[in-house]
Amino acid sequence: MTAHAHAKLSASASARWLKCPGSVSLCELFTDLTTEFAKEGTFAHAIAEQKLLTYKGDIKKPTCTRRIKKIADELDKNGVWKKEAMRYTDVYIDYINQIALYYSVAPYIVVEKKVDFSEYVPEGFGTADCLIFAGDVLHVIDFKYGKGVAVDAEDNPQMKLYALGALHDYKLVFGSIKQVKLSIVQPRLSNISEWETPADSLRQWGESIKPTAQKAFDGSNEFHAGEWCRFCLAKAECKARAEHYAKLAQLPKHDPRLMSNDDLAGYLTLTQGMDKWLKEIKELALTKCLNGENVEGYKAVAGRSTRAFTNQDEAFSVLTSNGIDEALLYERKPLTLAQAEKVVGKTEFNKLVGDYITKSAGKPALVPASDKREAVTNQQKASDVFTKIKE
Repeated sequence: MTAHAHAKLSASASARWLKCPGSVSLCELFTDLTTEFAKEGTFAHAIAEQKLLTYKGDIKKPTCTRRIKKIADELDKNGVWKKEAMRYTDVYIDYINQIALYYSVAPYIVVEKKVDFSEYVPEGFGTADCLIFAGDVLHVIDFKYGKGVAVDAEDNPQMKLYALGALHDYKLVFGSIKQVKLSIVQPRLSNISEWETPADSLRQWGESIKPTAQKAFDGSNEFHAGEWCRFCLAKAECKARAEHYAKLAQLPKHDPRLMSNDDLAGYLTLTQGMDKWLKEIKELALTKCLNGENVEGYKAVAGRSTRAFTNQDEAFSVLTSNGIDEALLYERKPLTLAQAEKVVGKTEFNKLVGDYITKSAGKPALVPASDKREAVTNQQKASDVFTKIKE
Protein backbone atom coordinates (compact mmCIF):
# COMPACT_ATOMS: atom_id res chain seq x y z
CA MET A 1 0.00 0.00 0.00
CA THR A 2 1.47 3.34 -1.06
CA ALA A 3 1.99 5.94 1.68
CA HIS A 4 1.71 9.61 0.67
CA ALA A 5 3.22 12.75 2.18
CA HIS A 6 1.13 15.92 2.19
CA ALA A 7 2.07 19.31 0.76
CA LYS A 8 1.41 22.53 2.67
CA LEU A 9 -0.77 23.65 -0.23
CA SER A 10 -2.34 20.33 -1.15
CA ALA A 11 -4.29 19.83 -4.35
CA SER A 12 -7.14 18.22 -2.41
CA ALA A 13 -7.59 21.41 -0.35
CA SER A 14 -7.06 23.82 -3.26
CA ALA A 15 -10.77 24.64 -3.57
CA ARG A 16 -10.44 26.10 -0.06
CA TRP A 17 -7.07 27.86 -0.08
CA LEU A 18 -7.67 29.43 -3.49
CA LYS A 19 -10.77 31.11 -2.04
CA CYS A 20 -9.41 31.68 1.47
CA PRO A 21 -5.59 32.01 1.48
CA GLY A 22 -5.53 32.66 5.23
CA SER A 23 -7.06 29.26 6.00
CA VAL A 24 -3.71 27.53 5.40
CA SER A 25 -1.90 29.10 8.36
CA LEU A 26 -5.06 28.88 10.48
CA CYS A 27 -5.44 25.13 9.87
CA GLU A 28 -1.86 24.56 11.05
CA LEU A 29 -3.11 25.33 14.57
CA PHE A 30 -5.38 22.26 14.51
CA THR A 31 -4.83 18.50 14.44
CA ASP A 32 -6.41 16.67 11.52
CA LEU A 33 -8.04 13.60 13.05
CA THR A 34 -8.60 10.51 10.89
CA THR A 35 -12.31 9.72 10.51
CA GLU A 36 -14.03 6.43 9.65
CA PHE A 37 -14.86 7.93 6.25
CA ALA A 38 -11.17 8.66 5.63
CA LYS A 39 -10.29 5.08 6.63
CA GLU A 40 -12.86 3.75 4.17
CA GLY A 41 -11.34 5.89 1.42
CA THR A 42 -7.80 4.77 2.26
CA PHE A 43 -8.88 1.12 2.15
CA ALA A 44 -10.72 1.45 -1.17
CA HIS A 45 -7.87 3.39 -2.81
CA ALA A 46 -5.37 0.74 -1.72
CA ILE A 47 -7.50 -1.98 -3.32
CA ALA A 48 -8.01 0.09 -6.48
CA GLU A 49 -4.24 0.58 -6.79
CA GLN A 50 -3.57 -3.18 -6.65
CA LYS A 51 -6.32 -3.94 -9.17
CA LEU A 52 -5.02 -1.31 -11.59
CA LEU A 53 -1.46 -2.62 -11.29
CA THR A 54 -2.83 -6.07 -12.14
CA TYR A 55 -4.78 -4.65 -15.09
CA LYS A 56 -1.58 -3.06 -16.41
CA GLY A 57 0.30 -6.33 -16.00
CA ASP A 58 2.74 -4.94 -13.43
CA ILE A 59 1.75 -7.66 -10.95
CA LYS A 60 0.13 -11.07 -11.33
CA LYS A 61 -3.38 -11.80 -10.07
CA PRO A 62 -2.26 -14.11 -7.21
CA THR A 63 0.05 -11.32 -6.02
CA CYS A 64 -2.85 -8.86 -6.19
CA THR A 65 -5.03 -11.21 -4.13
CA ARG A 66 -2.35 -11.58 -1.46
CA ARG A 67 -1.76 -7.85 -1.28
CA ILE A 68 -5.46 -7.07 -0.97
CA LYS A 69 -5.75 -9.63 1.82
CA LYS A 70 -2.84 -7.97 3.61
CA ILE A 71 -4.45 -4.53 3.18
CA ALA A 72 -7.74 -5.87 4.51
CA ASP A 73 -5.97 -7.38 7.52
CA GLU A 74 -4.35 -4.01 8.27
CA LEU A 75 -7.24 -1.63 7.62
CA ASP A 76 -10.42 -3.70 7.66
CA LYS A 77 -10.01 -6.19 10.48
CA ASN A 78 -13.76 -6.81 10.73
CA GLY A 79 -14.38 -7.17 6.99
CA VAL A 80 -16.87 -4.32 7.08
CA TRP A 81 -15.77 -2.56 3.91
CA LYS A 82 -14.10 -5.33 1.92
CA LYS A 83 -17.02 -6.76 -0.10
CA GLU A 84 -18.43 -3.33 -0.95
CA ALA A 85 -15.01 -1.90 -1.82
CA MET A 86 -14.23 -4.83 -4.13
CA ARG A 87 -17.40 -4.16 -6.10
CA TYR A 88 -16.99 -0.40 -6.34
CA THR A 89 -13.32 -0.53 -7.30
CA ASP A 90 -14.34 -2.75 -10.23
CA VAL A 91 -16.38 0.21 -11.55
CA TYR A 92 -13.23 2.34 -11.47
CA ILE A 93 -11.14 -0.30 -13.28
CA ASP A 94 -13.88 -0.79 -15.90
CA TYR A 95 -13.93 2.95 -16.58
CA ILE A 96 -10.17 3.02 -17.14
CA ASN A 97 -10.45 -0.05 -19.39
CA GLN A 98 -13.06 1.71 -21.55
CA ILE A 99 -10.72 4.65 -22.06
CA ALA A 100 -7.78 2.39 -22.92
CA LEU A 101 -9.83 0.36 -25.42
CA TYR A 102 -10.95 3.54 -27.19
CA TYR A 103 -7.47 4.04 -28.66
CA SER A 104 -6.11 1.91 -31.49
CA VAL A 105 -2.63 2.08 -29.94
CA ALA A 106 -2.39 1.04 -26.29
CA PRO A 107 -1.96 4.20 -24.18
CA TYR A 108 0.61 4.64 -21.42
CA ILE A 109 -1.00 4.24 -17.98
CA VAL A 110 0.51 5.47 -14.72
CA VAL A 111 -0.83 4.43 -11.30
CA GLU A 112 -0.70 6.46 -8.06
CA LYS A 113 1.83 8.92 -9.44
CA LYS A 114 3.30 11.72 -7.32
CA VAL A 115 3.21 14.83 -9.54
CA ASP A 116 5.02 18.14 -9.11
CA PHE A 117 3.05 21.35 -9.71
CA SER A 118 5.48 23.61 -7.82
CA GLU A 119 5.89 25.66 -11.01
CA TYR A 120 2.55 27.23 -10.04
CA VAL A 121 2.16 26.48 -6.30
CA PRO A 122 5.07 26.82 -3.84
CA GLU A 123 6.36 23.34 -2.94
CA GLY A 124 3.22 21.95 -4.58
CA PHE A 125 2.90 18.23 -5.17
CA GLY A 126 0.19 15.59 -4.96
CA THR A 127 -0.65 12.03 -5.93
CA ALA A 128 -2.79 11.40 -9.00
CA ASP A 129 -4.77 8.14 -8.89
CA CYS A 130 -4.39 7.41 -12.61
CA LEU A 131 -2.79 9.14 -15.59
CA ILE A 132 -3.32 7.98 -19.16
CA PHE A 133 -1.18 9.36 -22.00
CA ALA A 134 -2.71 8.70 -25.42
CA GLY A 135 -1.18 10.57 -28.35
CA ASP A 136 -1.79 14.28 -27.75
CA VAL A 137 -4.37 13.64 -25.00
CA LEU A 138 -3.77 13.36 -21.26
CA HIS A 139 -6.42 11.72 -19.09
CA VAL A 140 -6.36 12.45 -15.35
CA ILE A 141 -8.70 10.12 -13.44
CA ASP A 142 -9.55 10.47 -9.76
CA PHE A 143 -11.27 7.75 -7.74
CA LYS A 144 -13.61 9.17 -5.09
CA TYR A 145 -15.04 6.75 -2.52
CA GLY A 146 -17.17 9.25 -0.61
CA LYS A 147 -20.94 9.14 -0.78
CA GLY A 148 -21.83 12.44 0.89
CA VAL A 149 -21.57 14.88 -2.02
CA ALA A 150 -21.18 14.21 -5.74
CA VAL A 151 -17.90 15.76 -6.93
CA ASP A 152 -17.82 17.54 -10.30
CA ALA A 153 -14.82 17.35 -12.61
CA GLU A 154 -15.68 20.60 -14.38
CA ASP A 155 -13.12 23.29 -13.56
CA ASN A 156 -12.07 21.21 -10.53
CA PRO A 157 -8.91 22.83 -9.06
CA GLN A 158 -7.62 19.60 -7.51
CA MET A 159 -7.80 17.80 -10.84
CA LYS A 160 -6.32 20.75 -12.72
CA LEU A 161 -3.31 20.84 -10.39
CA TYR A 162 -2.77 17.09 -10.89
CA ALA A 163 -2.91 17.67 -14.65
CA LEU A 164 -0.40 20.54 -14.47
CA GLY A 165 1.90 18.31 -12.45
CA ALA A 166 1.61 15.52 -15.01
CA LEU A 167 2.31 17.92 -17.90
CA HIS A 168 5.41 19.12 -16.04
CA ASP A 169 6.74 15.68 -15.06
CA TYR A 170 6.26 14.06 -18.48
CA LYS A 171 7.04 17.01 -20.76
CA LEU A 172 10.18 15.34 -22.13
CA VAL A 173 8.36 12.11 -23.02
CA PHE A 174 4.87 13.41 -23.84
CA GLY A 175 5.58 17.01 -24.82
CA SER A 176 2.94 17.02 -27.54
CA ILE A 177 -0.09 16.94 -25.20
CA LYS A 178 -2.72 19.38 -26.51
CA GLN A 179 -5.88 18.31 -24.73
CA VAL A 180 -6.48 17.33 -21.11
CA LYS A 181 -9.47 15.26 -20.03
CA LEU A 182 -10.38 15.18 -16.34
CA SER A 183 -12.58 12.42 -14.91
CA ILE A 184 -13.96 11.71 -11.46
CA VAL A 185 -15.27 8.20 -10.77
CA GLN A 186 -17.46 8.13 -7.66
CA PRO A 187 -19.19 4.74 -7.83
CA ARG A 188 -21.03 4.85 -4.49
CA LEU A 189 -23.07 7.73 -5.89
CA SER A 190 -23.15 6.37 -9.46
CA ASN A 191 -21.34 9.58 -10.37
CA ILE A 192 -18.94 9.73 -13.30
CA SER A 193 -18.07 13.33 -14.13
CA GLU A 194 -15.94 14.34 -17.11
CA TRP A 195 -14.51 17.64 -18.37
CA GLU A 196 -11.86 18.56 -20.89
CA THR A 197 -9.79 21.64 -21.61
CA PRO A 198 -6.89 22.60 -23.88
CA ALA A 199 -3.51 22.10 -22.21
CA ASP A 200 -2.60 25.73 -22.94
CA SER A 201 -5.74 26.96 -21.14
CA LEU A 202 -4.75 24.84 -18.16
CA ARG A 203 -1.30 26.42 -18.08
CA GLN A 204 -2.87 29.91 -18.26
CA TRP A 205 -5.02 29.04 -15.26
CA GLY A 206 -1.91 27.84 -13.44
CA GLU A 207 -0.23 31.21 -14.08
CA SER A 208 -3.34 33.04 -12.84
CA ILE A 209 -3.36 31.32 -9.42
CA LYS A 210 0.33 31.95 -8.66
CA PRO A 211 -0.26 35.16 -6.62
CA THR A 212 -3.00 33.55 -4.49
CA ALA A 213 -0.93 30.41 -3.94
CA GLN A 214 2.05 32.50 -2.85
CA LYS A 215 -0.11 34.47 -0.40
CA ALA A 216 -1.48 31.24 1.07
CA PHE A 217 2.00 29.77 1.39
CA ASP A 218 3.37 32.91 3.05
CA GLY A 219 0.68 32.91 5.76
CA SER A 220 -1.81 35.46 4.43
CA ASN A 221 -4.32 37.10 6.77
CA GLU A 222 -6.91 37.23 4.00
CA PHE A 223 -9.99 35.23 4.96
CA HIS A 224 -13.21 34.60 3.05
CA ALA A 225 -16.13 32.43 4.15
CA GLY A 226 -18.16 30.26 1.80
CA GLU A 227 -19.08 26.70 0.93
CA TRP A 228 -15.36 25.89 0.82
CA CYS A 229 -15.31 26.13 4.65
CA ARG A 230 -16.84 22.65 4.82
CA PHE A 231 -13.54 20.78 5.17
CA CYS A 232 -11.59 23.49 6.97
CA LEU A 233 -10.16 22.41 10.32
CA ALA A 234 -10.68 25.92 11.71
CA LYS A 235 -14.29 26.32 10.56
CA ALA A 236 -15.92 26.25 14.02
CA GLU A 237 -13.57 28.81 15.59
CA CYS A 238 -12.98 30.99 12.52
CA LYS A 239 -13.98 34.59 13.26
CA ALA A 240 -14.18 35.52 9.58
CA ARG A 241 -16.89 32.90 9.15
CA ALA A 242 -18.78 34.23 12.18
CA GLU A 243 -18.55 37.78 10.81
CA HIS A 244 -19.87 36.51 7.48
CA TYR A 245 -23.10 35.43 9.14
CA ALA A 246 -23.19 38.54 11.33
CA LYS A 247 -23.70 40.59 8.16
CA LEU A 248 -27.30 39.41 8.31
CA ALA A 249 -27.96 41.99 10.99
CA GLN A 250 -26.53 44.75 8.80
CA LEU A 251 -28.88 44.33 5.83
CA PRO A 252 -30.67 47.53 4.78
CA LYS A 253 -33.99 47.91 6.56
CA HIS A 254 -37.09 47.50 4.40
CA ASP A 255 -40.78 47.27 5.06
CA PRO A 256 -40.88 45.38 8.39
CA ARG A 257 -44.04 43.50 7.47
CA LEU A 258 -43.20 41.73 4.18
CA MET A 259 -40.09 40.79 2.23
CA SER A 260 -39.71 41.39 -1.47
CA ASN A 261 -38.21 38.63 -3.62
CA ASP A 262 -34.97 40.63 -3.69
CA ASP A 263 -34.98 40.77 0.12
CA LEU A 264 -35.58 37.01 0.22
CA ALA A 265 -32.69 36.35 -2.17
CA GLY A 266 -30.38 38.51 -0.05
CA TYR A 267 -31.22 36.69 3.16
CA LEU A 268 -30.84 33.28 1.50
CA THR A 269 -27.42 34.18 0.13
CA LEU A 270 -26.15 35.38 3.49
CA THR A 271 -27.51 32.44 5.45
CA GLN A 272 -26.26 29.61 3.21
CA GLY A 273 -24.57 27.10 5.49
CA MET A 274 -25.70 28.87 8.67
CA ASP A 275 -27.45 25.75 10.02
CA LYS A 276 -24.18 23.79 9.82
CA TRP A 277 -22.24 26.69 11.34
CA LEU A 278 -24.64 26.95 14.29
CA LYS A 279 -24.30 23.21 14.91
CA GLU A 280 -20.50 23.45 14.77
CA ILE A 281 -20.19 26.37 17.20
CA LYS A 282 -22.60 24.66 19.62
CA GLU A 283 -20.39 21.56 19.55
CA LEU A 284 -17.34 23.78 20.08
CA ALA A 285 -18.94 25.51 23.09
CA LEU A 286 -19.93 22.12 24.57
CA THR A 287 -16.37 20.84 24.19
CA LYS A 288 -14.98 23.93 25.93
CA CYS A 289 -17.48 23.60 28.80
CA LEU A 290 -16.61 19.91 29.22
CA ASN A 291 -12.94 20.91 29.34
CA GLY A 292 -13.71 23.22 32.25
CA GLU A 293 -13.52 26.47 30.28
CA ASN A 294 -16.00 29.29 30.93
CA VAL A 295 -18.40 30.10 28.09
CA GLU A 296 -20.44 32.94 29.59
CA GLY A 297 -24.12 32.04 29.91
CA TYR A 298 -23.71 28.36 29.02
CA LYS A 299 -22.86 25.08 30.76
CA ALA A 300 -22.74 21.36 29.98
CA VAL A 301 -25.33 19.03 31.50
CA ALA A 302 -25.98 15.29 31.24
CA GLY A 303 -28.31 14.39 28.38
CA ARG A 304 -31.20 11.96 28.44
CA SER A 305 -30.04 8.51 29.50
CA THR A 306 -30.57 5.48 27.29
CA ARG A 307 -31.10 1.83 28.12
CA ALA A 308 -29.60 -1.19 26.37
CA PHE A 309 -29.37 -4.95 26.93
CA THR A 310 -26.03 -6.24 28.14
CA ASN A 311 -26.89 -9.51 26.34
CA GLN A 312 -30.05 -9.39 24.25
CA ASP A 313 -30.07 -13.11 23.35
CA GLU A 314 -29.93 -14.18 26.99
CA ALA A 315 -32.54 -11.59 27.99
CA PHE A 316 -34.96 -12.83 25.33
CA SER A 317 -34.28 -16.44 26.38
CA VAL A 318 -35.36 -15.56 29.91
CA LEU A 319 -38.51 -13.88 28.58
CA THR A 320 -39.52 -16.82 26.38
CA SER A 321 -38.81 -19.34 29.16
CA ASN A 322 -41.25 -17.35 31.30
CA GLY A 323 -44.11 -17.64 28.86
CA ILE A 324 -43.58 -14.65 26.58
CA ASP A 325 -44.37 -15.62 22.98
CA GLU A 326 -41.24 -15.32 20.82
CA ALA A 327 -43.34 -13.82 18.00
CA LEU A 328 -43.98 -10.80 20.23
CA LEU A 329 -40.27 -10.13 20.64
CA TYR A 330 -39.20 -10.18 16.99
CA GLU A 331 -40.60 -8.39 13.97
CA ARG A 332 -40.18 -9.56 10.39
CA LYS A 333 -39.93 -6.90 7.74
CA PRO A 334 -38.58 -6.83 4.16
CA LEU A 335 -35.43 -4.99 3.14
CA THR A 336 -35.82 -1.58 1.55
CA LEU A 337 -35.34 -1.31 -2.22
CA ALA A 338 -31.84 0.11 -1.76
CA GLN A 339 -30.88 -2.64 0.71
CA ALA A 340 -32.20 -5.38 -1.58
CA GLU A 341 -30.33 -3.89 -4.56
CA LYS A 342 -27.12 -3.84 -2.53
CA VAL A 343 -27.51 -7.53 -1.61
CA VAL A 344 -28.36 -8.69 -5.15
CA GLY A 345 -26.16 -6.29 -7.12
CA LYS A 346 -27.42 -3.36 -9.18
CA THR A 347 -27.27 -4.94 -12.64
CA GLU A 348 -28.85 -8.26 -11.66
CA PHE A 349 -31.44 -6.51 -9.49
CA ASN A 350 -32.67 -4.29 -12.32
CA LYS A 351 -32.58 -7.21 -14.74
CA LEU A 352 -34.83 -9.33 -12.51
CA VAL A 353 -37.22 -6.81 -10.98
CA GLY A 354 -36.74 -3.61 -12.98
CA ASP A 355 -40.32 -3.88 -14.26
CA TYR A 356 -41.57 -3.63 -10.67
CA ILE A 357 -39.80 -0.33 -9.92
CA THR A 358 -41.02 3.19 -10.44
CA LYS A 359 -39.22 6.36 -9.47
CA SER A 360 -41.42 9.09 -8.07
CA ALA A 361 -40.58 12.76 -7.85
CA GLY A 362 -38.64 13.74 -4.76
CA LYS A 363 -39.50 16.62 -2.50
CA PRO A 364 -38.53 19.92 -4.19
CA ALA A 365 -35.32 21.44 -2.80
CA LEU A 366 -34.08 25.01 -2.99
CA VAL A 367 -30.53 25.33 -4.38
CA PRO A 368 -28.40 28.18 -5.79
CA ALA A 369 -29.03 29.09 -9.42
CA SER A 370 -25.55 27.79 -10.26
CA ASP A 371 -26.68 24.20 -9.53
CA LYS A 372 -26.66 22.16 -12.76
CA ARG A 373 -29.94 20.39 -12.17
CA GLU A 374 -32.94 21.49 -14.23
CA ALA A 375 -35.36 23.86 -12.51
CA VAL A 376 -38.86 22.50 -11.75
CA THR A 377 -42.14 24.26 -11.07
CA ASN A 378 -45.55 23.28 -9.77
CA GLN A 379 -46.73 23.08 -13.39
CA GLN A 380 -44.52 20.04 -14.07
CA LYS A 381 -45.73 16.48 -13.45
CA ALA A 382 -43.61 13.71 -12.02
CA SER A 383 -43.87 11.92 -15.37
CA ASP A 384 -42.11 14.87 -17.01
CA VAL A 385 -39.05 14.32 -14.82
CA PHE A 386 -38.93 10.58 -14.08
CA THR A 387 -39.45 7.46 -16.16
CA LYS A 388 -39.93 3.83 -15.30
CA ILE A 389 -36.61 2.07 -14.66
CA LYS A 390 -35.64 -0.80 -16.92
CA GLU A 391 -32.07 -1.78 -17.74
